Amino acid sequence: MDNEMPAVLAAAWGLRTRPGKGPKPGLTLDRIVAAGVRVAATEGLGAVSMGRVATELGASTMSLYRYVAAKNELLDLMVDAAIGPPPDAPPGEDWREGLLLFARTHLGILRRQPWIVRVPISSPPLTPNQVGWMDYGLGTLAATPLEEYEKLSTIMTVNGITRNWALLTADITAAAQASGTTADEAMLTYGQLLGKLVDPQRFPAIGRLLATGILDMPDDVPDTDFEFGLARILDGIATLIDGRAGGTRVPDCP
Repeated sequence: MDNEMPAVLAAAWGLRTRPGKGPKPGLTLDRIVAAGVRVAATEGLGAVSMGRVATELGASTMSLYRYVAAKNELLDLMVDAAIGPPPDAPPGEDWREGLLLFARTHLGILRRQPWIVRVPISSPPLTPNQVGWMDYGLGTLAATPLEEYEKLSTIMTVNGITRNWALLTADITAAAQASGTTADEAMLTYGQLLGKLVDPQRFPAIGRLLATGILDMPDDVPDTDFEFGLARILDGIATLIDGRAGGTRVPDCP
């Protein structure tokens, strides 16, 4: 297996500052990545191509290939630039507050840059900011009795629910905007349609839900479902931590 570090990854970490021999280039990797982020933020991920980014920079498409070998490499670097460094850890050693900050800050970034969740995940974290977020997440759990692999699994789970919620709400918002409405109005319409379609005798559980009227009410607290799910995940982690701290062996999942 060839373990040679990809040139673009070395450049992202500052281990290689120039694309190769020859005259001093007019472009830099940072400029190329920043241009890609601008295109994605203003025109959507589908508009990002090596040619479009080159046009944004007033350069030739071929000149970009001195820095990035393919579009997927550029996308990975764009994501890393867009997420930025992790937040500062809260004072003390409260792992739960740390992971809440991790999830909420990450969700805020994905809301501001919704194109990020459209980029396929091609590998575990390797770029500087993504590794920084990984280190932050593991660091919040440093004082707990969890095994290292359990800490990693924990932050992967928290990251997963955050990314999934961002993708779900982005899809709902995009669909609502396409139909000339808002996400809240679309959900209210959904409740009304469901009430007309569902026979409570055939779908009794949904019937009980509709009877509460909850689907007819606007969601006055943003991300209620996200916060509920995140809290339940952290409750489970707390049970595991408390069990370990008290000397109780909490069984592993099969």
